[in-house]
Amino acid sequence: MAESALDRSLDLVRTARAMEGSALTQMLVRLEAELLLAKEAQQPPARRLLRHHADTYEASDEPVIVLDLSGYLTSWNRGAEAVFGYTSEEAIGQHVLFLYADDSDETDPGIAELFLEHGSCLVEVKRRRKSGDVIWVRLALSLIHDDDGEAIGMLVHLSPLAQHLTDEDKIRLYARIIEDSDQGVLITDASERIVSINSSFTRITGYSAAESIGQTPDLLRSGVHDAEFRAKVRTAMQGNGPFRGEIIGKRKNGELFPQSVTISVVRNAGGRITHTFSLFSDISVHKDAEARMQRMANYDNLTGLPNRTLFNHLVGQVLNEARRGNEYGALMVVEVNRIGAISDTLGHDVASEVLCMVGRQFRSVLREPDILARIDGSKFAIALPSIGQREHAGIVAQKLLATLSAPLAVAGHGLQVSANIGIALYLDDSMDTASLLRFAEVALAKAGESGAGGFLFYRDEMDQRARERLRLETELREALAGNQFELHYQPKVSLRSGRIVGAEALIRWRHPERGMVSPGVFIPLAEETGLIFDIGNWVMNEACRQIRAWDDAGLSMPPIAINVSARQFDRTLPARVNAVLEQHRVEPAQIMLEITESLLVRGTDAVIAIMNELVAMGLALALDDFGTGYSSLAYLKKFPISTLKIDRSFVIGLPYEENDCAIARAIVTMAQQLRQEIVAEGVETPEQMAFLRDLGCDQLQGYLFSQAVSADDFAHMQREAKRLMVSR
Repeated sequence: MAESALDRSLDLVRTARAMEGSALTQMLVRLEAELLLAKEAQQPPARRLLRHHADTYEASDEPVIVLDLSGYLTSWNRGAEAVFGYTSEEAIGQHVLFLYADDSDETDPGIAELFLEHGSCLVEVKRRRKSGDVIWVRLALSLIHDDDGEAIGMLVHLSPLAQHLTDEDKIRLYARIIEDSDQGVLITDASERIVSINSSFTRITGYSAAESIGQTPDLLRSGVHDAEFRAKVRTAMQGNGPFRGEIIGKRKNGELFPQSVTISVVRNAGGRITHTFSLFSDISVHKDAEARMQRMANYDNLTGLPNRTLFNHLVGQVLNEARRGNEYGALMVVEVNRIGAISDTLGHDVASEVLCMVGRQFRSVLREPDILARIDGSKFAIALPSIGQREHAGIVAQKLLATLSAPLAVAGHGLQVSANIGIALYLDDSMDTASLLRFAEVALAKAGESGAGGFLFYRDEMDQRARERLRLETELREALAGNQFELHYQPKVSLRSGRIVGAEALIRWRHPERGMVSPGVFIPLAEETGLIFDIGNWVMNEACRQIRAWDDAGLSMPPIAINVSARQFDRTLPARVNAVLEQHRVEPAQIMLEITESLLVRGTDAVIAIMNELVAMGLALALDDFGTGYSSLAYLKKFPISTLKIDRSFVIGLPYEENDCAIARAIVTMAQQLRQEIVAEGVETPEQMAFLRDLGCDQLQGYLFSQAVSADDFAHMQREAKRLMVSR
């Protein structure tokens, strides 16, 4: 085969003599290929076999080299290049000794590549990289044999090892680690004299090496720890086990600082203690951060008082002690009134300062063991451990309320606030913190129903009423979604003609199980929960739908009065009313909106603007329950009111109660002066009717003529032209 390749090569040379240019170039390429084939054919079988092994590992990332029996490299793969830094062109043909470290000797296993006589072996040796760095590698050596079993070379798999350090290297490295450590290092001898410190020691304590060496660790003694603690530290320094813990140290400037410390000893070959070393870290920052986190988690960020979480924890501890000692105590929930109004009027910052001031005043009348916390918005909670009698909690409640008797001077304002207090007792009511809080909240809600500041003790019946209230709220929402409401209509009768001249639409709740539920039961709850907005919208829609139905049936009906709650009375009310009127094709003159007097205290200018917009749409406005609210009569003439309704509370005593008569007479006289129509509610007797008629009252509404009736019954009254006899 070799002769054939040489013959072809000679022929190519003869042919190439007559060529030039690109043809010559192509011919030379062919000639080179033939010569390489001839060379390969002339190589000994052993060389070709070594080349085969080299090709097997050429592209592998695993470091592999191949040697001939003389120690010359015949293969150098990509992995070997990565380990040593030499390319294959630089390594192949070199003797393996060029990788050896200078300090290798001929008896060291490091030259095992040259003395492997049979089988394979695994050794760890030092080798030098191209950069000059000496590294440790593990060599897996195995002989390569030809077909006759004769050794022809060596296959070497390499694995880089972690750097092996000499004792001298270790000493230098350890010294550098100690010096550069963020931890302070203090080393003492057997006599407890400081023999070495590092730079972090100086940074943390302020003491230099010159000031420290030769001194004892008492240099840092703070005087905070007791004798028992110091004995525990000294025991560790004497070799009775390491110490790990926190020690308060003292810096050179006298400042105390917390440190996390580890103390251990060093023994010689005979077991005798030669040195003690302490590693410590300044943990002031960590302690400060931990304290801040604890404060954020357990204290109210506005008042600085305990929050609900910490209050529950502290009360839990108090209750545990109360169980053991059979001691009585009280838990109060205090709600400060008017905070929302102050925030809306003067701003959040002023309201916040009021809460802080209230908290300070409460604290001033409590005992040291009493626990005061801010648990929510304008609510505080107070625990009174170890009270002698139930009445003592009431005395404390009176003291708390008394602190709010005088106006609070905040931001140039004298602000008057009040509070309501609910009180639950242990051991009587419960021995569970959550239950006591809930019971106190129940009592608080009951105390708040009076409107004025006061306190109330919890009773079981209060809890039952609270549960009933919650159930009623759920059923009220279901009623709204389940179409359980209906409108009844109470006629208004003219005191001149006795004819029906209007009606008030009154909502009724036909409960599937309870039957008819009184509005006096569910309307206050709807106001409190905000459901009155949706209920009010339903009433508006249903009344207009019914008016449209009457019109479509050819019935001429008088104006229908619809009550509007304070929650509905906002800037969007005119647009919402107009949308309902247009939806049901009802004229504005066919309805009247009744508002309560209490609505007028919300802000005269804003209320007047909304009223004027409604009147401009063609709607009439009536002021319901007149005389029961808080508005000034001086403002009444500013409101575009067409009708005043005398509340039933002033009608019930007519004509025999002198005060009721005087009030009714004053209201009628004032309305006449303002040219407003007067409607008296709750008229039930002919004597009441006659008195009101003689005063000049225009209309009456009450059981004397009719209670509220269904839409069909009211339509029947209109068809029959039912009248009231009003003649003298």
